[in-house]
Amino acid sequence: MPNIFYRTGPAPLQPSLRTLDADGMKKRMAELSTPLTPEAMERDTSTYIDFLTSQTCTRKGTIGAVGYCFSGKMAMLGAAARSDKVAAAASFHGGGLYTETSTSPHLVLPRIKARLYFAHAIKDRSMPEDAIVKFEQALKNWGGKYESETYKDAYHSWTSSDSPVYNPAQAERAFEKLIQLFKETFV
Repeated sequence: MPNIFYRTGPAPLQPSLRTLDADGMKKRMAELSTPLTPEAMERDTSTYIDFLTSQTCTRKGTIGAVGYCFSGKMAMLGAAARSDKVAAAASFHGGGLYTETSTSPHLVLPRIKARLYFAHAIKDRSMPEDAIVKFEQALKNWGGKYESETYKDAYHSWTSSDSPVYNPAQAERAFEKLIQLFKETFV
C-alpha cells in the first residue's frame, strides 16, 4: 500500500494515530488529510494504478481497488478517474463518502463504470447513519452495480486486527465479501 499521506511525511508517520487521544487524533488526521483534495486523490490514485498495471508481475486487464477508512474514498475516486482500468472497487468503514460539499466523493458516481461494494460501520462519526442513507440514495440514482450495507456490531476500523474494536467475525465476513466481489467481477 502506498503512503497516501506522503505530502505530510515519510512512512511510518509519527506520531502513530493509535498512540493519540481523541483530540490528538482529530488534529493529526486534519494535518494528514488537508492536502488530500479530491483532485490530489484522483491524481495519486491514477498514478498508483498506472504504476501497478505497468509491472510485468501484474496480469493484463482491469483491476480492483480497495480502501479502508480514509482510503475508502480513494478507491471510489480511483474508479472514477480510471474507469478504463478499475472494474471493481470496495470500501470498508470508509469515511466521508457522502457530504454536503461540492467535493463530496458521491458526486463522481456518474463517471464510474466499476462494480462497487461499501461496508459501513455502526455509529461512525466519519460516515454517520444519515450520510449512509443519502449515499445509498445516490448509489440507487447512479444505477450502476453496487452493494452497500452496514455491518452489525462493527465499529469504525473493525477490520484491523490491531484496532481496539476489531471484530474477527465481521472482519472475516468483509474479506469474504471482497473475494466474492472480485470473483464475480474478474471471472
